[in-house]
Amino acid sequence: MSELAFVQNALHSLVAPPSISSDMGARIRFAASKLGWSFSRTRTCWYGDERVALRPAELRKIEHFTGVVYDPERTGHGRRELAEIDALMSRAEALLERGDEDFYRSFVAGLSAYLGAFDRARTQDR
Repeated sequence: MSELAFVQNALHSLVAPPSISSDMGARIRFAASKLGWSFSRTRTCWYGDERVALRPAELRKIEHFTGVVYDPERTGHGRRELAEIDALMSRAEALLERGDEDFYRSFVAGLSAYLGAFDRARTQDR
């Protein structure tokens, strides 16, 4: 994933998610105010204009605000963790349906993995 794609995705889903507003302009203004960027700079990044040259300080600002670090060498790492968490949660649900006595151990393992993913990403309510 390129830096621009990372920033664009972060703007859309983490900085100004659809729950902010259904109006795209309002979401861009919200993101601009949260990051301290101009509206035009935020809009350029929002739409992923290939002519934009991201500054390191802008990338760090996004990382700091979202708690997600851009690392081009770890592409797909989050998807692997999510798949592991989904597998653990599915196993816990299957055990719950069976009424297995070992349910609690699997449930706790799944919940721990789920919460650990948030901790590793330093996700916080902003």
